[in-house]
Amino acid sequence: MFAFIEGKIQAKLDKTLIINTNGVGYLVTVSETIFTQAREKTEISLFLHTQVREDAISLYGFQDVNELNFFKQLISVSGIGPKTGMEIMNSDICKIKNAIATGDLAILSHIKGIGKRTAERLVLELKNKIEPTDLNTRTHSNINIDQDAIDALMRLGYSQGQIEKVISRAEATFTDTEECIKYFLKNV
Repeated sequence: MFAFIEGKIQAKLDKTLIINTNGVGYLVTVSETIFTQAREKTEISLFLHTQVREDAISLYGFQDVNELNFFKQLISVSGIGPKTGMEIMNSDICKIKNAIATGDLAILSHIKGIGKRTAERLVLELKNKIEPTDLNTRTHSNINIDQDAIDALMRLGYSQGQIEKVISRAEATFTDTEECIKYFLKNV
């Protein structure tokens, strides 16, 4: 099994990177955060999860061991495969962990590929596995993300994680949905 990779980014494809390590190119699926930060011809190092199936060997890359371990917890849940796990990883991980710990199905159900039953299963199977020290109780006092704004931006093709990341950089709170959407579109 492959556990770590270090090399030069040869090319960026749809949510994947081709990483050149000693003349061999490895196709690694990554989160949107890693993908957007990655630049071709630069060095990168990632922790890997390797999935072996009859017809393919797939690699999934993460910035640190904590992300890798959380991903492994996610895919241990019945009905959550690596693709859905990566969709979850595109969201704010601390927010997802808090949603699982508190049983907040609404947050979990907004992730692509997660319905109400799968969200319930996530909470049921992982609630006791997430240690309190893993939970980041940071408050978003400086941001007020309107769910209508998130829904509208997701319909435009943006991921929830991408939306939250951009909005979290805002200096002030938003008073309405339109203001939130305008800020996002100007700063994406």
